[in-house]
Amino acid sequence: MTERYVLDLQEVDETQVAVVGGKGAHLGGLSRIEGIRVPAGFCVTTDAFRRIMAEAPSLDDRLGQLSHLNPDDREAIRTLSAQIRRTIEGIVIPGDLAAVITRALARLGEQAACAVRSSATAEDLPTASFAGQQDTYLNVVGPTAILQHVSRCWASLFTERAVTYRQRNGIDHRTVHMAVVVQRMVFPHASGVLFTADPVTGNRKVATVDAGFGLGEAVVSGLVNPDVFKVRHGEVVAKAIAAKQRAVRALPAGGTQEVAIDSRRQEQPALTDAQVVRLVQLGRRIEAHFGRPQDIEWCLVDDGFQIVQSRPITTLFPIPETGDQENHVYVSVGHGQMMTDPMKPLGLSMWRLTAMVPMHTAAGRLFVDVTRRLASPASRAGLLDLMGRGDPLIRDALETVLDRDDFVPSLPDAGPGGPPAGGASAAIETDPAIVTELIERSQASIAALERDIRTKTGPALFDFLLEAFEEHKRVLSDPLSMQAIMAGMEATWWLNDTLQKWLGEKNAADTLTLSAPDNVTSEMGLALLDVADVIRPQSEVVTFLQGVEDEGFLDELAKLTGGTEARDAIEAYLDRYGMRCVGEIDITRPRWRERPTTLVPVILDNVRNFEPGAAERRFEQGRQKAQKKEQDVLSRLRALPDGDRKADEAKRMIDRVRTFIGYREYPKYGIVSRYFVYKQALLEEAERLVQANVLPENEDIFYLTFQELHDVVRSHQVDGRLIQQRKDAFRSYHALTPPRVLTSDGEAVTGAYRRDDVPSGALIGLPVSAGTVEGRARVILDMAEADLEAGDILVTTFTDPSWSPLFVAVAGLVTEVGGLMTHGAVIAREYGLPAVVGVEQATRLIRDGQRIRVHGTDGYVEILP
Repeated sequence: MTERYVLDLQEVDETQVAVVGGKGAHLGGLSRIEGIRVPAGFCVTTDAFRRIMAEAPSLDDRLGQLSHLNPDDREAIRTLSAQIRRTIEGIVIPGDLAAVITRALARLGEQAACAVRSSATAEDLPTASFAGQQDTYLNVVGPTAILQHVSRCWASLFTERAVTYRQRNGIDHRTVHMAVVVQRMVFPHASGVLFTADPVTGNRKVATVDAGFGLGEAVVSGLVNPDVFKVRHGEVVAKAIAAKQRAVRALPAGGTQEVAIDSRRQEQPALTDAQVVRLVQLGRRIEAHFGRPQDIEWCLVDDGFQIVQSRPITTLFPIPETGDQENHVYVSVGHGQMMTDPMKPLGLSMWRLTAMVPMHTAAGRLFVDVTRRLASPASRAGLLDLMGRGDPLIRDALETVLDRDDFVPSLPDAGPGGPPAGGASAAIETDPAIVTELIERSQASIAALERDIRTKTGPALFDFLLEAFEEHKRVLSDPLSMQAIMAGMEATWWLNDTLQKWLGEKNAADTLTLSAPDNVTSEMGLALLDVADVIRPQSEVVTFLQGVEDEGFLDELAKLTGGTEARDAIEAYLDRYGMRCVGEIDITRPRWRERPTTLVPVILDNVRNFEPGAAERRFEQGRQKAQKKEQDVLSRLRALPDGDRKADEAKRMIDRVRTFIGYREYPKYGIVSRYFVYKQALLEEAERLVQANVLPENEDIFYLTFQELHDVVRSHQVDGRLIQQRKDAFRSYHALTPPRVLTSDGEAVTGAYRRDDVPSGALIGLPVSAGTVEGRARVILDMAEADLEAGDILVTTFTDPSWSPLFVAVAGLVTEVGGLMTHGAVIAREYGLPAVVGVEQATRLIRDGQRIRVHGTDGYVEILP
């Protein structure tokens, strides 16, 4: 048994993470790659760690206590983890184990200086690097000191930062074990870090080298500003040589110290260009071996490179798989749909099966490949125009890519670029009956779906759904529906552009669209005010709702005075809007009907912040404001040269925008209504699979694609490991921010607002709803956490239609994602809320409770002192 306590680095590879931890396994793998030199050494295995942990039975209880702590309770974590570390460091290493380690050490040279390095089983994983979570000790000399530092490495599994990291990533402390790597120390001339992909932009073709003098500790710990080299296609394409004032050197008796660098050497490059290129070639070899971009620590010793660590770069956004070597440009679907969170596999596949264009997936997000549209000049102009009106950052990012030499191929106009990206032309009459007819068509189609799906189960359900998806797409692509949407949008653009030209007025359409008819999303926000009117007089119901946690609360309401009316009002609201929820394009997200507690804080805010009859008053005030604005605009136009013609044209466009802009919200409502019908049928099927012991729980189906679920229903067999892998991957996707534009090189292109007309320090965004408002910022990431007072300004990442009930209670809106015609913008205009969207990192730069000023006409936000 004893030989399992120590393994030579040459004996291990990356398949043995459970035995030698992530670092040890990667070093073993590295040492097997031809032409890669790794300092000689051995691993003290996880068996040794388990043996030590067994020496102190009290540790098991403490680990149990640790796992129950809240990750945010830093004081409790600090105290308990320190106790665990002291206990481990105090355990005397048993004689046979100490002897095995000492024998392995003798092979390196008993008095050799060594690096003693922690290597946990949950580190350097593809989805979580755990970088810097455990400890490394350099230049340790002699068996006694090495054994002592091995104990310290075991204990470092329980540093406060390592414990918190695991808790935040949902990793059980008991499942992680610690191995220790002991390697012969190298004393380099220079050292540093090599990223085989650019860690900032994500570009997989650009490698970045950070280099400093002496030991790598100085670079890794941030003690010095390193030299930075960028290498593309085997040549240095950029470099910045820093003044490196300090280095870390090894001391003869053991340990390290910081030393000052001679002023004449400070600005010399740590590496020559030729050395940098050679290092990157080694990095590409390592990357090819491990199959993904790597973060590599290296040392330069006597003009030869030695590699002391390699781990996956876990912060890179993955690239959609295409199976070809062509260049591709992808645009994020989530930024247009106001949903940038990751989606589960069933959600992704259902959206793809019902979407009008082919979509690709990466890290749980959807992307559309626009390369062909960009390649042809005619379709390119239309695409850029549409993208620019929706989200200027996407347009700017696409133009940045187009400016690159030859990244996007050039096709003649006759090429397969598809029609210009403007949709159907808006050649329809301004007739409200068109909207009424479209809504009736949609309702009839959903009623037929609800009726016909009831009898379908098993494989027959899936055949039925595939037909239903075709009907879904037919309704979505109805030419009349497309024309109505475009008519409303084009009339908005016309009014904004033309009235600015004729009257010098910005965003005039924002006021002209207040309280537009037939907007199902704004009606939804006002309808919840009516629900609050029913509940407000019933003090017993209000008190009960303040303590609600259980989803079955509606049944309890009937036992209270006034509770039946309250329940009926909420039920009627859920009948009309219960299919909605945050992130509703992902069918797997819990709907309000499934989780009605989500609405309770919003109802209570409405009870507290509004007087009875607020919904009707709000709508009527908006309508009158719009009417007054129309009269004002028309009279000012008539006073201009050729004024009657201008006024007539504007009147025609105002009528048009008020007729059609509300319908802009309806197709999404139709999609989500259909989604809820599909979801209920699939969950009933899942319940049958649970009853048949095929699945442990019905929501496991969310981690399968539609086709995979179809196969499970047919075969009654499921791959449990696949579901677990998908759950782990989905959890890891939350740490990744999806880019607006992504290239097949992996480059995340962010785009910029190229403006110089805003005050310094202001946060720039897109003006989508006119007006200026000052108030308290409420940074809310989860609608169920809403706690709003009159006059608050809502700051959040994105708002899909489900957020509109909050809009009635706030004075302004700031979001990180959004465009002129996304749902949040349309509803903000309808409610007359000054709004700025597309403000990069708004939820990080604005703190909850700060006072801010939102300039909805000019598109920026000021943080006030």
